[in-house]
Amino acid sequence: MAISVEADPSYERIRPPTEAERQVADLLPIEADSRQAQATLDRVPLWFHTFCLDGRVYTPGIARDHRYRVPILPDDFSGRRVLDVGTFDGFYAFLAEARGADRVIAIDNEQYVDWVRSRFGIQREAGAGFQAIAELLDSNVVYMRLDAYDLDALREEFDLILCCGIIHRVRDPLGLLEVMRRRLGPGGEVLLETHGVTGRRLEESAGIHVCEPGELYRGDDFVYWGFSGASLDRLASLAGFRETEIHDAPIVDGRPRIICTLRA
Repeated sequence: MAISVEADPSYERIRPPTEAERQVADLLPIEADSRQAQATLDRVPLWFHTFCLDGRVYTPGIARDHRYRVPILPDDFSGRRVLDVGTFDGFYAFLAEARGADRVIAIDNEQYVDWVRSRFGIQREAGAGFQAIAELLDSNVVYMRLDAYDLDALREEFDLILCCGIIHRVRDPLGLLEVMRRRLGPGGEVLLETHGVTGRRLEESAGIHVCEPGELYRGDDFVYWGFSGASLDRLASLAGFRETEIHDAPIVDGRPRIICTLRA
């Protein structure tokens, strides 16, 4: 996926996080000293996730208000094998580890390098944010460059798969659901978050909204779909899941989201 758009100068290298961003970042406190915190901040030219590095210094993540995800994240991941699909800087993978997961694998196909360069005019090394935070945490999370469609290459099963902000960006959402289903062990779950739909007719139907290029984000031509709860339930059933539980359908920054659990 190579995104060709005008560079967007709106990214501010140093900016204070909003209260919403701090609330999420503070779930994963990092006990760096001031020198380490500043060096980590300077090491990465653009951050996707907001991290609290030392209680005062926060990375200026471009993923803004994720508070709507927090209530459905397990407080305790003990005994679980977790896979984070599309990890980017790895916030949720590191949070799973901090909350006791037995094993965490974080994957990303790293196509965001082209997206960051095209949209913001910034050259960002793949995996730079993830590696910087992993070093501060002395983390054991396993990072792999891997496309989500190639999950079968992992040859292991997971108890929980995190798939946030990904399925609306893939051309074959049913295919992605099928490969995630194959990687779940007995009783496994997928925590899925994606773009939703507006309009009563679509919200109550199994219809899928097909997005115009740049419809949701200026200069971003790679958001293809908006889903209703019924359409996600139908797709999940076709992919072999036994149950879809819709947790919430919030409006975030003026855009509909939907967040659910798919159970194997």
